[in-house]
Amino acid sequence: QVQLRESGGGSVQSGGSLRLSCAASGRTYITWCMGWFRQAPGKEREGVARIVNGGYIRYGDSVKGRFTISQDNAKNMLYLQMNSLKPEDTAMYYCAAGRPYEACSDSWWQGGDFGYWGQGTQVTVSQ
Repeated sequence: QVQLRESGGGSVQSGGSLRLSCAASGRTYITWCMGWFRQAPGKEREGVARIVNGGYIRYGDSVKGRFTISQDNAKNMLYLQMNSLKPEDTAMYYCAAGRPYEACSDSWWQGGDFGYWGQGTQVTVSQ
């Protein structure tokens, strides 16, 4: 098992930046597929980005070129740098972990194979 806790959410104006962090604990010596997902009220969950062992990075189409996922394995931390934020980025953001073979498949963006989730951190972008 692995436990995940997000932080860094908040309110920002359009065009601004935020950096989300996710602290992992538990079986962190295992290589996990790590991902960021988001869900806005009344909308389906959306895959934002995923990473495995510092590589094999993928982004959702709506955030490409604006968001950057990274991880620091020594600190058991996952990050999401969000730049050029737009009002449509407003959502609850979740950190997730899953077994690499299943979770980091081509359908990673669906999130179904990520077995561990954090509680989420709210990001609100105003005009």
